[in-house]
Amino acid sequence: MDALYRFLSGPLAWVSFVVFIAGSLYRLLSMGFLVRRKEKFIFSVMSWKYSFRSIFHWITPFASVNMRRHPVMTITTFAFHICLFLTPIFLLAHGVLWDDAFNIHLWALPNGLADIMTLVVIAGGVFFLCRRMKLAEVRYLTTLSDYLLLIMVAAPFLTGFIAYHQWIDYRFFMTLHVLTGEIMLMAIPFTRLSHMLFAPFTRAYMGSEFGSVRHARDW
Repeated sequence: MDALYRFLSGPLAWVSFVVFIAGSLYRLLSMGFLVRRKEKFIFSVMSWKYSFRSIFHWITPFASVNMRRHPVMTITTFAFHICLFLTPIFLLAHGVLWDDAFNIHLWALPNGLADIMTLVVIAGGVFFLCRRMKLAEVRYLTTLSDYLLLIMVAAPFLTGFIAYHQWIDYRFFMTLHVLTGEIMLMAIPFTRLSHMLFAPFTRAYMGSEFGSVRHARDW
């Protein structure tokens, strides 16, 4: 188990970072070249003003009518994504790794707050899972990969929480935590998790088209 952990936290950790960074650059560049080759007109409608108007509007909770109509979904979605993004970066234990590997000193979350944020991600995953299973209109569009992605996202948080509190077998769950985290990181550019890369560009285009061409709001 110790040898496996050293491999996961050493060579495979570097591989996962390289795959994530290289894969993300590849996806973004290939999308840019595809747009330039097949839909070059998109660049003619792009507007900084309407792009940022749309982006900032859609990252503001309850700014749109649909958000206000579904308050539970809105609160869960924003809380889930904020905690999903901030917890791995500013967790104290991860901060030590950032310091050792890159000599980067980051502010660290208090342990109690990190626990709450971790539970928010896990609870959010359960909420989205139940939503996909219960709502007919969402269930109709759901495939096996959607369930696997939810498990993939929740697994590093669940295993890390169990390992941190040492409820069961610490070494096993810490090893599983590192492995699932690296799997999720490498999967981001090549699965639907890539929406984290493309969302700003999609929002910018929608805002520009509605603002520059249709002279309307995109919400």
